[in-house]
Amino acid sequence: MDAASLYFRAFYALPESMTAPDGTPVNAVRGFVDTIAKVITDRKASRLVACLDADWRPEFRVTALPSYKAHRVAQGATAGEEEVPDALTPQVPIILDVLDAVGIATAEAAGYEADDVIGTLTARETTDPVEVITGDRDLFQVVRDEPTPARVLYLGRGWAKAELIGPQELAAKYGLPTPGTGPAYAGMAVLRGDPSDGLPGVAGIGEKTAAKLISEFGSLQAVLDAVHDGRDRKLTTRARNALLAAQDYLAAAPTVVDVATDADVVLDRSDEVPAAPIDPDRVAELTRRWGLGSSVPRLVNALERR
Repeated sequence: MDAASLYFRAFYALPESMTAPDGTPVNAVRGFVDTIAKVITDRKASRLVACLDADWRPEFRVTALPSYKAHRVAQGATAGEEEVPDALTPQVPIILDVLDAVGIATAEAAGYEADDVIGTLTARETTDPVEVITGDRDLFQVVRDEPTPARVLYLGRGWAKAELIGPQELAAKYGLPTPGTGPAYAGMAVLRGDPSDGLPGVAGIGEKTAAKLISEFGSLQAVLDAVHDGRDRKLTTRARNALLAAQDYLAAAPTVVDVATDADVVLDRSDEVPAAPIDPDRVAELTRRWGLGSSVPRLVNALERR
């Protein structure tokens, strides 16, 4: 589970009028907990990890591309803190407390984002199929068929319209090649850019053109090699000139876009989904204290009915 992606989505999807007895908003908490229950019930999860940002804007990415997420840095921040809605900030510790009391694993890696934790855990998995639960398209790059299937359950339009994306679905959605569809998506993302992450992309190359280039040449590196190969006529003069003008960006962007697969990930416990909360008294206390209504009981029921 891409934790930050999911609790941000829950925060904006549910009204801030959902509050604890002391008035603290708990809309993100309740939405996030409801999502865990759905993952366990609907997706039949037997192992589950809530992946966290140890560093939401890692130095190695900022060094490569200073514009990376620069527009999200909070005004007046002394240590580059992310701008987070005031009503969401106090909810994150509550979410972590609930996860801890229930016994759902969390994972992070110093100096890395949750995407990198997910990329690393996926790369390591050689036993079970993997599903990545996220509202972030960046993670499409981890899909694969071997050695174990890895899919993304994309919640960009909410749970009711969730899309299960694997290599075939990704290839069909964007016109990308197979095999190697996950890395091809990352290459397309470099060319296309993403203003929400401060990635300008290559001027004049939108998503369709980026996908066409990756599909025709097979990879981002092959596209870049063709820029300097005057014999390759598949690359139009217009595209070659645009890519030449963006050489500095293209040298840096893969470091930003590609998720790590070798981060030093630390899990706080086993990723096995427990059959019941490991600390039921604390779960009950958190539910009362924060007015979590039916959300936590729904999660407890999901555990016990597995």
